[in-house]
Amino acid sequence: MNAPFQHAVTVRELDLADPGEAQRLEALVAGHPGGTAFHRPAWLNAVARATGNRALALVLERHEAIAACLPLLEVHSPLFGRVMVSSGFGVEGGILAERQSDADALFGAVEELALRRSCPAIELRGGMLPAGRDGWKIRHDSHCGFVTDLAADDDAQLTAIPRKQRAEVRKGLAGDLTVSVGTDAAQRAAHYAVYAESVRNLGTPVFPKALFSAVLDAFGENADILTVSDGETPVASVLSLYHKGAVMPYWGGGTMAARRLRANDRMYYELMLHARRRGCERFDFGRSKTGSGAFDFKKNWGFAPQPLGYAAWTAPGAEARDADPTSAKHAARIALWKRLPLPLANLIGPHIARGLA
Repeated sequence: MNAPFQHAVTVRELDLADPGEAQRLEALVAGHPGGTAFHRPAWLNAVARATGNRALALVLERHEAIAACLPLLEVHSPLFGRVMVSSGFGVEGGILAERQSDADALFGAVEELALRRSCPAIELRGGMLPAGRDGWKIRHDSHCGFVTDLAADDDAQLTAIPRKQRAEVRKGLAGDLTVSVGTDAAQRAAHYAVYAESVRNLGTPVFPKALFSAVLDAFGENADILTVSDGETPVASVLSLYHKGAVMPYWGGGTMAARRLRANDRMYYELMLHARRRGCERFDFGRSKTGSGAFDFKKNWGFAPQPLGYAAWTAPGAEARDADPTSAKHAARIALWKRLPLPLANLIGPHIARGLA
């Protein structure tokens, strides 16, 4: 009796510049329960073009079909060194696979790729995690995700917000604020101005303006901007992504006036209503560092934190990468950045932020 034919399993680097190859990966991400917006070639190519980093994707093929993948951004930073991140500038990513053996093959491939490209660190945000591999450190205590179902109507959505936070939303609703949604040049300019001020106040360099436009262009109808204005002045704005029935307010913030006006509270409530009208079923508040102010803010909205699994690899003999903004190593830099005049922060920030994946 003849032995059954064994199809070869191949691990290779996908050509993300090839539309046909990219579409094959898009199909896998769309069909896999763990696929996120940050696994999409649309995301990888957009952030690569806008930041000058290199987008990569390792795939495992079986029966001539993609069975597993690992999207990557190879990031070069003068402050934080070289790292391969899945997914770069995203909060999710990591290996999509059905079998641990397939994931193990991709772990081996990315380790080899990192060594070959003189990259001493790998960071994976979610996905299947390595089991007992040398050089890897796994954490479930550094970040949490926040996702909840949207309510059936506007009144129910307001009632679903805990009493104390609901009172803040009501103050925002009572104010003389206007809300607009779109992706045109005016919306993009308003969002960037608000976001740049917001992150400067937090001590973080702002990303290049091209990054936001690249993502909006790549995602098309699956991304938009919602802005809250006081008269003619934008005071809060958020760029959101839409994926598999969920809205994720991703790049958002407010000016110094936003807190007094409760503009941020109004913004997130209005986004919940807007997302439901678009057909969304869930609100994904993204990740926050455990115990941070953002972590507490999302809990105040009634979101239950869910620990996220992150994995980091360090090459043999290399020093572990430290890009944690809460570490003592970076505290002085953050304090200094908060004091920079906004025009100066906006001028030099994007050059630094290209390496903050």
